[in-house]
Amino acid sequence: MKPVSIIIISFLIFVLCVPSLIVIAFGTDATSTKIISSELPQTTNSDTLPKNKPANNTKISNKDITVSVFRMNNKEIEKVYLEEYLRGVLASEMPANYETEALKAQAISARTYIMKFLMTENKSDLPQGADITDSTLQQVYKNQDELKEMWKNDNYEKNIKKITQAVSETQGLVMTYNGELIDASFFAISNGYTENSEDYWTASLPYLRSVPSPWDKASPDFIKTKTFSSNEIESRLGVKISNEIDVQRTSSERVSTINISGKKLTGAEFRDALGLRSTDFSIKLNGNDVQVTTKGYGHGVGMSQYGANSMATEGKKYKEILEYYYKGIKIEDIKSNQNYNKLVVKNEN
Repeated sequence: MKPVSIIIISFLIFVLCVPSLIVIAFGTDATSTKIISSELPQTTNSDTLPKNKPANNTKISNKDITVSVFRMNNKEIEKVYLEEYLRGVLASEMPANYETEALKAQAISARTYIMKFLMTENKSDLPQGADITDSTLQQVYKNQDELKEMWKNDNYEKNIKKITQAVSETQGLVMTYNGELIDASFFAISNGYTENSEDYWTASLPYLRSVPSPWDKASPDFIKTKTFSSNEIESRLGVKISNEIDVQRTSSERVSTINISGKKLTGAEFRDALGLRSTDFSIKLNGNDVQVTTKGYGHGVGMSQYGANSMATEGKKYKEILEYYYKGIKIEDIKSNQNYNKLVVKNEN
């Protein structure tokens, strides 16, 4: 998950690289504005969106904040309550068989992310009327029908109950640093360490510091090897493959830059071009084949989900997990945030 401050830059690059795809997904002529209300199990008494705005003296609850999600597949906008949206995100972003405390940590990370995203003024890259998309550009989201399909061979009722518990028992909780909502980035598996934010993106954020995450090495998906033909590599990178490969690494052993036959790429650019699992990679030339072996899965910045689950297995609570991966943060109710009332007013209009 990328921080909000980086999403716009990433999205613009995405637009420049594949304009035809964006026209299909976001074209104003093709975009439907149909509003759908999902019906995931509620922690409130109402399963429908409010028909009327609350009176000025009515206490605002998280139930009254709604999220308009642009569904990439059907080009519709699905409007759901904040906590309901978070259940769809949590179920999509973390395995339901993870420990409850890890799921709680993920719920707070996801809530922090969406609240900061909602408070961001610039939504010019989104379809009209949308607050966020359901893609990996922001946070993956699935509604009840999609979750039932995803868990059709699993125990849906058990899974959704566990997800709902994690969201409801952390209701309203977010992470802040010096009173501001943080960029709550997370990823699947580290290479044994998390990454400093500036080593993958550009912004140096004091709460996104590299920390050891040794649990991840026990993941069955820790090491993966992908084989490419030399022609495929040369086509994707626009460079002639040779033994002239120079790699520079960050303090966490991920590739910061790679120079191939005089062409210099960042580790992130190389990863994206080849669809690699992480930027901790090594390259082996084998005749006409190129073997690329990666460690971990994801950008490596913020909370390792596998590490979080391992910490929970050891008995750590969600607060301990979050404070380990996000340095110097506070966990507090979103209503205490200085920008919350502005969001409520904006959401009502």
